Amino acid sequence: MAVPSNEPEPQPFDQYQTLLDEVRAARPDADLEAIRAAYELAKSAHEGQTRSSGEPYVTHPIEVARIVAGLHMDDDSVIAALLHDVIEDTAVTVEQVRAKFGPDIAHLVEGTTKLKIAPLPDGSARQRAAAETARAAESLRKMLLAMAQDIRVMVIKLADRLHNMRTLDALAPEKQTRIANETLDVYAPLAARLGIWQVKWQLEDLAFKVLHPKEFQEIADLVSKSRLDREAELEDAVSMLRQRFEERRLTGVSVTGRPKHLFSIFNKMVKQGIPFEEIYDLLAIRVILREPHECYLALGVVHDLFLPMPGLFYDYIAMPKPNGYQSLHTKVLGPNNDPLEIQIRTQAMHEVAEYGVAAHWSYKEGTVRNDTTQLADLRRQLFDWSSDSRTSSDFLRAVSTDLFSEQVFVFTPKGDVLDLPKESTPVDFAFRVHTNLGITLVGAKVNGVIVPLSTPLQNGDVVDLVTRSNAQPSLDWLEFIKSQHARSKLRTYFRKRNRSESVLRGKEALDRGLKGAGLDPRQFVGEERLNEWAPEFKHCANGEDILARIGEGLLSVQSVVDRIRRTVKEQQPELLHPRPSGREATLITGGIDNVLFRRAKCCLPVPGEDVVGYVTRGRGIIIHRRVCPNALRLAETDGDRLTAVEWPSDGSLHAVDIRIVSVNRQGLLMEVSTIFGESKTNVSSANIRTLPNHTGELDITIDVTDIGHLQAVMSKLGNLSDVLSILRVFGGSAGR
Repeated sequence: MAVPSNEPEPQPFDQYQTLLDEVRAARPDADLEAIRAAYELAKSAHEGQTRSSGEPYVTHPIEVARIVAGLHMDDDSVIAALLHDVIEDTAVTVEQVRAKFGPDIAHLVEGTTKLKIAPLPDGSARQRAAAETARAAESLRKMLLAMAQDIRVMVIKLADRLHNMRTLDALAPEKQTRIANETLDVYAPLAARLGIWQVKWQLEDLAFKVLHPKEFQEIADLVSKSRLDREAELEDAVSMLRQRFEERRLTGVSVTGRPKHLFSIFNKMVKQGIPFEEIYDLLAIRVILREPHECYLALGVVHDLFLPMPGLFYDYIAMPKPNGYQSLHTKVLGPNNDPLEIQIRTQAMHEVAEYGVAAHWSYKEGTVRNDTTQLADLRRQLFDWSSDSRTSSDFLRAVSTDLFSEQVFVFTPKGDVLDLPKESTPVDFAFRVHTNLGITLVGAKVNGVIVPLSTPLQNGDVVDLVTRSNAQPSLDWLEFIKSQHARSKLRTYFRKRNRSESVLRGKEALDRGLKGAGLDPRQFVGEERLNEWAPEFKHCANGEDILARIGEGLLSVQSVVDRIRRTVKEQQPELLHPRPSGREATLITGGIDNVLFRRAKCCLPVPGEDVVGYVTRGRGIIIHRRVCPNALRLAETDGDRLTAVEWPSDGSLHAVDIRIVSVNRQGLLMEVSTIFGESKTNVSSANIRTLPNHTGELDITIDVTDIGHLQAVMSKLGNLSDVLSILRVFGGSAGR
């Protein structure tokens, strides 16, 4: 974020000239005039602003543009990098950018702009933290979806993050930690997914330095000493390989040493429990050739010269990684019988390995396009995750699990390669191919052998699915599936199945409500009639939505009945019949603690609902919901003792029982509790059960002021992605 400054600062002309020189060297036909215009706009827009380090703010977009240019991106990307902060931090509008530079650049700049979401004006520290997390998640979601439309957005954003990480020292320690964690969790894995190795390893090492400064320095010192010890051996190996390649007449071969990056060493030590002294691939050899077939010839030379280590050869040329990475990896015993890693690839493959998506970018007939099917698949996944996710946090959780986790590569029977999160099962595979395959899945063959659906898949497995048209998925699958995509599709399926039950409950409740209002349900609960009224109710697109929300307790029966009564009164008054009681309405005040009034235990009404009073002998008036089956029965057998009742809310609290059925996952109870806290809803009792099918039931008694309060809480709970159903429970406390 820019910081206003009143003191004049020197213009960063040198960095700008360096940028022009680098662009000119990379692309002699680059549009330098457009780049100059972008620089002038950025310079004037950021005039008087400084970074936290005290430098003129415009130095940041210039350095970001240099990184983008170094990744071999096109002119529009360089221009957008120069302008990426003008909309967010200055008075320049997206319309002005569009008018001056065109719609493509305006789209890129807008895609890299963070959302402007106001923080909560008050609330507890936990609520403010939750709001900040939601804001960060929504900004990342916006950016990732913009990236799905144009990958250049992400390249610019990665360059922006890389320069911010290089200059992180100027920020407060707690902010450094937050940014470094976000970099490791999101940006570095995304750079890896896009294959931009140059950015990935820098982000990781810079974040590692902030988060673990002591370990960073220790490993850096150890690597420096070890490199000196092994330098002679590496030079011997390089010399021996060059000589052997010349003997085999492999010309134009580049053989160089490659250092291992500090964060990858730290990861190996922590995850695999390997002491530093036993990590032998701190230095590796990279062999670069001209043609793909020469890679395999070079592999033969390597294995002829050095003894290969069994099980440590990987062919990423025949089976590229999802980000397009191609190379042969082999580990051999070097000149001193120490393990030595060797990578073999062509120059074109090396460009992809270093620059990833940028190496695939082409500019043809004024339209930027991407040539890799892997990135087309990435786009599809991002849109799928967005449509599956109810909130930005759900979306970010899905991306982190499915996109950024360790991967396993498996084959379809036709030979197509799919990447899945590590330890994924045939169920994950089925939903990745197509949702219908997952829904109708009954069995699977892995490498021709029938296996349980819970079997973890391994690299190179060939998976063949067995489906049946009338099959249904099992909730038990939630216990072993790994991908958020499959989990989301299963949740959606079970929500829809529960929806049919809610529709039935809603229809029964509406039937009772119409009967209590003196109307014949058969004339008003048809699909066509309900569809007419659907637009008048929130979140209702058709009549089925009305019934489902009634059944779930998210829409009051009385509001629907009143709407129907108004229509009938205006158009067909002859259809109205008298209500069960002709008494004058009794106004209830003072809450239910008044000895003359009691809530019926069978339906536990709350203020704001359509209620009716039953006059008892010596026990005052018992208040029922008008649609309560007991109230309807009393209307038929003892109707003269029913009285109309008006029960406005006076702020008193009334206990209501609800039941939440959800996927059993870590952190869900905390999210439910947060909703109760934010809505100022007291929980008086709760009973939580974990079921064998990996779901949980939460029977909770909450205190609400009226029906509006209850419906607002239930609606928020229903928006949690892992909640399969939420119902109002009658006839007893949920806590017992």
